[in-house]
Order: sequence, then C-alpha cells, then structure tokens
Amino acid sequence: MIGSGPTTRIVVDVTFLCMDAPPTGIAPVLPDAYRIVRQPAPEAAFYRRLYDGVGQDYCWWMRRVMPEGELVALLRDPRVEVHVLWHGDEICGFFELDRQVPDEVNLAYFGLMPGQIGQGIGRTFLRAALDAAWASRPQSVRVNTCTADHPRAMETYLQAGFRKVRMVREVWDIPDRLGMSVPAWLRD
Repeated sequence: MIGSGPTTRIVVDVTFLCMDAPPTGIAPVLPDAYRIVRQPAPEAAFYRRLYDGVGQDYCWWMRRVMPEGELVALLRDPRVEVHVLWHGDEICGFFELDRQVPDEVNLAYFGLMPGQIGQGIGRTFLRAALDAAWASRPQSVRVNTCTADHPRAMETYLQAGFRKVRMVREVWDIPDRLGMSVPAWLRD
C-alpha cells in the first residue's frame, strides 16, 4: 500500500512529449546477439524484474506499489505490450507500449538495465520501440520523462523526434520500504 510507513519526499518536473509522425530514415540495426522479444501477458514477477532493474536508479516506484491484481490485469490487457531487449540470455532493457487511448500510443516505460547504459545501444533500442509504436498507425505517440530519469532522457527523446507538450511539477512520497535511493542530481 502506498500510504503505509515512512516515505522520502522528492519533487520532480514531469515533461509530457508527443511525436506526430513516424521517424524517418533507415532504422539502425541492433548489434549482433541482441534481439527484441515481445512478451505477451508476462507474469507479474517477470515484469517487476524488468521494471525494478531498469528503474531502480530513477525512482521508478509506482508499479512497485501497484497491487498484484491490478498489475496482472494491466499486463493481460491486449492493448498493453511489453518488449524485452536481450543479449544472449541476458535481459538488457524493456519498453512498454500502451494503446488504451484510441489513435494514440503511449511509450509508458522505456529503459536499459544499468550495465547497458553507455554501450551505444539506447538510440537503436528507442528507434525499435518507436517503430513498434507506429506499426498500428496511430495519430500520435506520447511519452513522458521527469527529472528523476536518466539525465540524457529528455535530450534523447527530443533527438528522436518528440516535442514538448507541457510540464508539471509533482511531489512524490516514495515508500522507504522500497529501499530506493534518490538520484544524486535531485538531492539538495
């Protein structure tokens, strides 16, 4: 439950971004031994492994406190897709596409496992996520990022073709029981 126990309060600026047309140009190819696999209706435990692995350093906490039944229902919704980046048998990252709003795809989550950051795979992986999002021919693709995310997240999304729509300031009370540390760039 969200409200039980002590919390750490942080203030984040959340920026909502939109892309109105698919990316142009030839998509870069994943390096050898990397592959992206769609995981239809993944088990909650597997999904939490993805979510926690990618989001641990960026205060991804909301799905950690989501009740199991709600998470299972979300993952079973055919309008929600989870795609996993693998290198051999190693999980390297994931993205989640949410098609619940007609004519729109939300890139709900996107990220790499810590050991993959800085290896030159991020932009190629993002392009693959965008190509998957545009495959259903929506009118737009949306994503949001915040000041708790990787410091290069905003720049990467803008370079991929997103534009800023709006920004809101949010106060998050992150349950201490999750054992998350606040990113250095957000500490006073």
